[in-house]
Amino acid sequence: MELKALKGISETREKELNKLGITSVEELVKYFPRGYLDLTQRMSIRDLYHNDMALVACTITQVAPINYYSRYKTVQAYCQQNGEPFRAVWFNQPYVAQRLKEGEYLLYGRVQNKYGQVSITNPTFEPLAANNRLKGIVPVYSLKAGLSQRLLRDAVKQALAKVRFDSLIPLPLQSKYAVQSLVKAYHQIHNPASMEEKEVASERIALEEYFVLLSAFQFIKGGKEDVRTNRYSVTAKDVKEFASRFPFEFTDGQKKAVNDIFEGVHAPGRMNRLIQGDVGSGKTAVALCGIFMAVKSGYQAAYLSPTEVLAKQNYDLIKGYFPDYEVGFLSGSSTAKEKRELKKALKEGKIDIICGTHAILQADVEFAALSFCVCDEQHRFGVAQRASLGEKGESVDTVVMSATPIPRTLSLIFYGDLDVTTITDKPKARQEVSTSVVSEAKYGDMLAYIGRECKKGKQAYFVCPKIEGDEEGSVMSVTELYEELKGRIPTARFALLHGKLKDKEKTQIMEDFKAKKIDCLVSTTVIEVGVDVPDATIMVIYNSERFGLSQLHQLRGRVGRGKDKSYCFLLLGSDSETARERLAVMKETSDGFKIAERDLEMRGSGDFMGTRQSGKVMNDLKNLRYSTQTIFMAKKLVDECFLGKYDLSELRIVAMRKYNELSGIVLN
Repeated sequence: MELKALKGISETREKELNKLGITSVEELVKYFPRGYLDLTQRMSIRDLYHNDMALVACTITQVAPINYYSRYKTVQAYCQQNGEPFRAVWFNQPYVAQRLKEGEYLLYGRVQNKYGQVSITNPTFEPLAANNRLKGIVPVYSLKAGLSQRLLRDAVKQALAKVRFDSLIPLPLQSKYAVQSLVKAYHQIHNPASMEEKEVASERIALEEYFVLLSAFQFIKGGKEDVRTNRYSVTAKDVKEFASRFPFEFTDGQKKAVNDIFEGVHAPGRMNRLIQGDVGSGKTAVALCGIFMAVKSGYQAAYLSPTEVLAKQNYDLIKGYFPDYEVGFLSGSSTAKEKRELKKALKEGKIDIICGTHAILQADVEFAALSFCVCDEQHRFGVAQRASLGEKGESVDTVVMSATPIPRTLSLIFYGDLDVTTITDKPKARQEVSTSVVSEAKYGDMLAYIGRECKKGKQAYFVCPKIEGDEEGSVMSVTELYEELKGRIPTARFALLHGKLKDKEKTQIMEDFKAKKIDCLVSTTVIEVGVDVPDATIMVIYNSERFGLSQLHQLRGRVGRGKDKSYCFLLLGSDSETARERLAVMKETSDGFKIAERDLEMRGSGDFMGTRQSGKVMNDLKNLRYSTQTIFMAKKLVDECFLGKYDLSELRIVAMRKYNELSGIVLN
């Protein structure tokens, strides 16, 4: 149903809603609140601490003119609460100035208390008029310029009255498991009578979404489309001889993974397998064994990496292990001539193994006999990329790898269309990295220590969460950090690395770092995965409370790759108890699977999953809070549904549509 069917939604308003990704009434009801205001829980400004989120009733006494000359277009309002003065500040939201007047308001936002100056940054605001209809718990939505909370709340209320919520969970299963009405859940998520009611509604909506998605995976796995046409002639003896080229003995986990791939390429149907392992568990060596199986059998193989830095690193590695085969490299920064010649050679079968980035996925990249694909760092690629690469050959076998361990619960969602092999052990030579949380008082001592280590030939990473600082001023930008550190450690050679640099620049910087022409690399999380510099022994992570534990674990895994003792220093930008509790986990264990479980427990399924997989399915569940038991329940319902005597025709249509939304491709 079109948005203009709703009262008050003009063509201009419709375009503004489109900017939020809302193009229909059905999508509007799936635009869940980012938070809720409990209007009974108003707080005193004098009782609040720095970084608290708070709802305060106050009087706005003056709205200052918009400051267009600051780094951010700033709106300031001067407020008072029971004689206590404070400011409300909005960054990059100049339209707010037109909506504010002197008078009584409810403000909800983050408190900043610096040098005795109290402010609330980017708060939502509601006039406290005598006839204000807001009572109890009120939804708060993410907005863009031109929209207001009141307009969105009214639009959602109308949409709820027009949209049908037909559940796809079969009625016998609903009654057996006491599943509440989906209609009721959607009304309660937007207008809960209590926070407990909101939690129940979140669980119910998530249950439906996962039931449909897991059903799609069941249809795909149960299909007959993947009958093998390629035939591998490689023997177990061949693979064993290839594995002996590595300068280490494979662990039991690696051996099992190689065996799983060997069985997969000789199975009647096409292989789709995830190799999941912790940092340093040796997944790349396993992947190279799979590539060998293909080229030894006379086929072509492709190795897809998420960044040019990592692709180039893998290209150099593969050339060393496959001296008897032709290895090519393709990325966005390859010259037009290089691309043209390489594509011609690939199509004619003159290249056996191609390494590269997303450039390999382009439609004009054709193969003579592609049979085996490796997707490195699975969470950087979606279902669409895997599918498009697989379509470049007949019955292409696919191995996707993830160094981001995720709990078994969530693997049902991320890898529901894949068979999973988990490498739980690590190479014996892998060192433990000493992890410390560094206080502000010890920051100078840490920098002095790093300066001394650099003089000894050691190298360090400094990681910042953002290319640009945040509007609240609580996060330093990577460029600001780079300039500061050059002054604090003048004897060290620094370089700056972030995602906005051109691929050639990033590649050159990493090559210089590996060649020890650079002592300290100041970077965003572009160095999170795969980068291997044995002489880098120090990892410093700023605003570490802003990262998920699994991401911190990935960053920590960039050091400890050589013979020398390595260190990871975590710097806090917040003194909250929650932040300290989370970082304590990093000190307690280096087991990525345990860290992922704790991350899930502390952040919840919704938050954890939002960092892992893009796509409409995950976007639909954004802002919901639900337990891992919801995912298990969905899996149980799907299993019973497919084993029972149900008509699955309607479910198949909707489930495959859901899968297509996730992947961005159309499947017949």
